[in-house]
Amino acid sequence: MYLAINIVGVLVFLAIGWLLSKDRKQINWRAIAVMVLFNLFLAWFLTSFSIGRAIVDGAAAGFNELMKVAYVGIEFAVPSMVKVKQMDWFVSVLLPILMIVPLFDILTYIGILPWVIKWIGRGLSWLTGQPKFESFFAIEMMFLGNTEALAISSLQLKQMKAERNLTLAMMSMSCVTASIIGAYTQMMPGSYILTAVPVNVINALIVTSMLNPVTVTKEEDTVATMKGSAAAETEVGDVDAEGNAVKEPFFSFLGDSILGAGRLVLIIAANVIAFVALAALIDKLLGYINPWLSLEHILGIVMFPFAWLTGLNVQDSFQFAQYMGMKLVTNEFVVMGKVTGTISTHAFNPHYRAMLTVFLTSFANFSTIGMIIGCFKGIVNKEKNDLISKNVGYMLVSGILVSLLSAAMVGLFVW
Repeated sequence: MYLAINIVGVLVFLAIGWLLSKDRKQINWRAIAVMVLFNLFLAWFLTSFSIGRAIVDGAAAGFNELMKVAYVGIEFAVPSMVKVKQMDWFVSVLLPILMIVPLFDILTYIGILPWVIKWIGRGLSWLTGQPKFESFFAIEMMFLGNTEALAISSLQLKQMKAERNLTLAMMSMSCVTASIIGAYTQMMPGSYILTAVPVNVINALIVTSMLNPVTVTKEEDTVATMKGSAAAETEVGDVDAEGNAVKEPFFSFLGDSILGAGRLVLIIAANVIAFVALAALIDKLLGYINPWLSLEHILGIVMFPFAWLTGLNVQDSFQFAQYMGMKLVTNEFVVMGKVTGTISTHAFNPHYRAMLTVFLTSFANFSTIGMIIGCFKGIVNKEKNDLISKNVGYMLVSGILVSLLSAAMVGLFVW
């Protein structure tokens, strides 16, 4: 019975995308069908097929090894924080980012990561029939994160029409940053984290293609390249006499990357501390009204129907709904911190464990909306930015639907 409900849930989540579409007649159903079938195959392959499980397990193990290497540097600086029975969350999860972010930046500097993004993006466009840049951007987000991918795509954003900019804003709600996947794998089952990342990419294309279908002509279906000194200055910084971008000296680049990683660590820590404290304050105030009232209970009631459609029993559905709502109003780290000690125990059956992990693996929350709008405001003109600002609701719906679809699709194959 629960499998049947899970299947109905996938169909309902797709139907919500159709019902809320800005232009139902423009939806490319052939492309949607291809992407849905491909994503179901991908979810099955990565969770149920031996080779697929070996791939995600190997990738998760690789990120865990990176974390162990990072601990060597942490131990050198503060051995009293590492040589303990139980490391603090800040040390075990956040401080390794100081090594992993520069590592990914180095791969970008020497050209390996851009090459991988380009060719995977081209393959995704060919497979799904989606515009080249939207496919390219989906892969960029998978590796770089939302604001980073938007920042390095500023030339393209300025050239594209406003409706396509909105599509990218909606897609930006459903990404993660590869450089902090290692942090996730320290808190949640790594194999499901690594399964969620590519499944989210395809679902972001599916959901935005339904909510905001945009016709892209052959002339518009291009990926902008930097030409001329003005463009190069906008995108990169220094240029030579002929207007070609000049690569920053390696150690100067590395220093900036390390400082950026430090800022990221502080930003994540500040957000988590603030959100947890604010949630506790809200719970305290609600408790004065009724001892039963809490932010988690209220969110659980609101999100319960969607949680139940993923094929959980009533009790697990209500708890899942609470976690879903908490993630949306705070962030994924807050919820991961709540369940990290029990997620691998009998308290979570395999189906529940897989879906919760997949649902949490994205930046879809209220604070991300502000980050995306702020990023666009610094890149595009007022007309394009106003369109994005007027569609905040669609951005949030997009992020929620992608997370629900990904969780439900993966859940179909894990029981």
